[in-house]
Amino acid sequence: MDTRPALLVLQALLLLPVADSAAPALRFVAVGDWGGVPNAPFHTAREMANAKEIARTVQILGADFILSLGDNFYFTGVQDANDKRFQETFEDVFSDRSLRNVPWYVLAGNHDHLGNVSAQIAYSKISKRWNFPSPFYRLRFKIPRTNVSVAIFMLDTVTICGNSDDFLSRQPERPRDLDLARTQLSWLKKQLAAAKEDYVLVAGHYPVWSIAEHGPTRCLVKQLRPLLATYGVTAYLCGHDHNLQYLQDENGVGYVLSGAGNFMDPSKRHQRKVPNGYLRFHYGAEDSLGGFAYVEMSPKEMSVTYIEASGKSLFKTSLPRRPRP
Repeated sequence: MDTRPALLVLQALLLLPVADSAAPALRFVAVGDWGGVPNAPFHTAREMANAKEIARTVQILGADFILSLGDNFYFTGVQDANDKRFQETFEDVFSDRSLRNVPWYVLAGNHDHLGNVSAQIAYSKISKRWNFPSPFYRLRFKIPRTNVSVAIFMLDTVTICGNSDDFLSRQPERPRDLDLARTQLSWLKKQLAAAKEDYVLVAGHYPVWSIAEHGPTRCLVKQLRPLLATYGVTAYLCGHDHNLQYLQDENGVGYVLSGAGNFMDPSKRHQRKVPNGYLRFHYGAEDSLGGFAYVEMSPKEMSVTYIEASGKSLFKTSLPRRPRP
């Protein structure tokens, strides 16, 4: 019996993922609202399931980093840089070997602001993978083996808009410090105006658009949305609502909502508050173990795949690279 055809098929199958991951790309996981609970065991079944599936995804597809979209510690953040919650809700949960050397880039959510955000920033000096240099900051990457560049602007939307009670679905009313809010917005405007990168992403905790429990954040619709359109931002990534959504506006800006790291909420109560045609995907099944977004940026396009913690791929879309000025 000639086994050569079978061997060739086997070789081809073995080569496929290798060939795919050899194509130049920048890859990352975007997960929000993953912050466990304040009582033992300090994590939820959903958080554990997400950690396991993120580890599996990173092992198979690879990831250069993980983007944390806020609400890192429920329900009232952390108290200081030595708070046990860092170990119990973060280090001990995302402990798989495939995640040990993957850096996290972190921003704060409304629940983090009920504790000590500067303690989360200080933890960057303690953990080798936790990176949270300041309340808002810029990240720059090159797609490996290319000159294609990526900028990610990490925001503190709670400082811009004010705090809100996540479980009473209140809108943030006003920033605690108006000067701080203005400083951050003028920093962002200046940075976006000067950004020459091929892909420009902005990330924050509160959504601009959402059909779910909290709905669109009025303050961001008013203050952030015009900047995204004016400066040709590729996508805005956020959490806050406890589900997965993808929306896209008439300017081609993508809105990646990934807030299913710890809770799931099926609410669509703000469906009518989002312009017609924006919503492309929503997943909030109550019996689901949650999920996250997996982003792959190639020299040609940025693809976003929503992955359920069970391992199922739920939805995939892509956004083009920005035209050269």
